[in-house]
Amino acid sequence: MEYYLEELTNNPLPEIGGTSDTAMLLWSWLWTWSDTCCIDKHGSAEVQETIGSMFTWYRQSALTVVYLCDVPDTGSIGSSEWFGRRWTLQGLLAPESVVFYTKTWSLYRNLTSLNHKVDAVVLEELESVTGMEGRFFKSFSPGLDDARLRLHWASQRATTRPEDIAYPPSAIFNLHLPVMHGESAENALGRLLAEVVSHSGDISVLDWVGASSPCNSCRDLKFRIAHLNNIACGHK
Repeated sequence: MEYYLEELTNNPLPEIGGTSDTAMLLWSWLWTWSDTCCIDKHGSAEVQETIGSMFTWYRQSALTVVYLCDVPDTGSIGSSEWFGRRWTLQGLLAPESVVFYTKTWSLYRNLTSLNHKVDAVVLEELESVTGMEGRFFKSFSPGLDDARLRLHWASQRATTRPEDIAYPPSAIFNLHLPVMHGESAENALGRLLAEVVSHSGDISVLDWVGASSPCNSCRDLKFRIAHLNNIACGHK
């Protein structure tokens, strides 16, 4: 369940949750924000600023609440669509403290701690559903280390807009990627890969095994890689 800014402009905020556990947890904070209704999608400048700031918002939050609307009280987080969406990757990695709620707004596995990512059972489930090592959930820093691995994490997740193939992963690389809504997935991915290679010098991110893709022929990416190779060989 996601509410957007335009839905809340002249309407009261929908009631969140419905259990005493939820109230006790949320009422201990003076301020809360929703990552969906904090974005005014009518202004391109605000969209750019918001996407560029999202990782920092999560990282600086005292607590991140993840509502898994498709996980029953007796279910597993591994079945949730939330873990298959590309935009939620930074919402999982950036916060220091994350609490998961089921579809009835009950604490997942009745865990009362303020950070489910450090629970041994939940950590094992997270590793299984994401294919990521537990150390990244406990302590994650955006950057270009393990660039190929980070691209692999993102490649396992889907987006609604084709161009969003590139925008969410840019945050985990600590890269600024201008938002160009309406561009092709090929162009967006090409711009992201070009930024990763140009900042890290690591062209192994282009070494993939699998079916051929149109993105293999990104013209902008080819030009930039050729330019980097010329510099490395002493040519300008």
